Amino acid sequence: MNADDVLAALVDAGLGDWCDALSPVMHARLAPGAHGDLPRWNAALEAIDAANGDRAKLESALMGLLPWRKGPFDLGGIRVDAEWRCDLKWARLADRIEPLAGRRVLDVGCGNGWYALRMREAGAGFVLGIDPTLLYLVQFRAIARLTDTRGICLLPLRLDELPTATRAFDTAFSMGVLYHQRSPLAHLGELRAALRPGGQLVLETLVLPGEDARAATPPGRYARMNNVWLLPSIAELRTWLARSRFRDIEIIDETPTTTDEQRQTPWMPFESLAEALDPNDPTLTIEGWPAPRRAVLTATAP
Repeated sequence: MNADDVLAALVDAGLGDWCDALSPVMHARLAPGAHGDLPRWNAALEAIDAANGDRAKLESALMGLLPWRKGPFDLGGIRVDAEWRCDLKWARLADRIEPLAGRRVLDVGCGNGWYALRMREAGAGFVLGIDPTLLYLVQFRAIARLTDTRGICLLPLRLDELPTATRAFDTAFSMGVLYHQRSPLAHLGELRAALRPGGQLVLETLVLPGEDARAATPPGRYARMNNVWLLPSIAELRTWLARSRFRDIEIIDETPTTTDEQRQTPWMPFESLAEALDPNDPTLTIEGWPAPRRAVLTATAP
């Protein structure tokens, strides 16, 4: 996997006019020495190609791309039981959003493409997934060797690295991203700029309990994460969306995250949600904050 492969995927996706702007970023991010694990990951991709239907070899190659955060997948008959049961979240929102048939979709923080595959299955005409974590792009390349990924393009980018103000997308998903932003209002503005007028935002994020409009920044870690910058209540989240000029704001789901949905597995053998909760009171994180609770909101771009 190299920058030329990714740029070729952009051309195939009809986004060739972005290549000049993105080429320097892609070549820097995918240079042979850009990430110490890239040679090992590329070897895993080669091992997948060489498996030739041998299940043991295929499973070993896929295990070479740990940790698998999003899933589950059935890849060549191998069950990849990832940390997140993404099918549960998708079931909570799939019938509550505008139909994706024929839509051009942006998936921000796409991970390895699990949701992008569901979006395409729901009829999306094209899905662009962006995520700066290189391992997720490599996992998607592995998935593409074993299942149909036509109509989906993944790029190792952050939202603010996309060409400016394209207004090219009918639907934009931002799931599990907002609380990692130092400026959540800037993130919402970038999402608005990516959507055509009347396009739909699907926003999923951690929220604080309570009816009042408030937000709080953990002074250290939250649920063992050190990159959680601001946690809003739903009322505050509504205010942020309105101030960002979104309209028709609706709450379509609010669900506590449980250890049935996020957990350690052989495909993600490191600490997960169980280790992030107070062992004596699972309604609190280990740091004493309210345990993870996620809301999904939809809104319309002006």
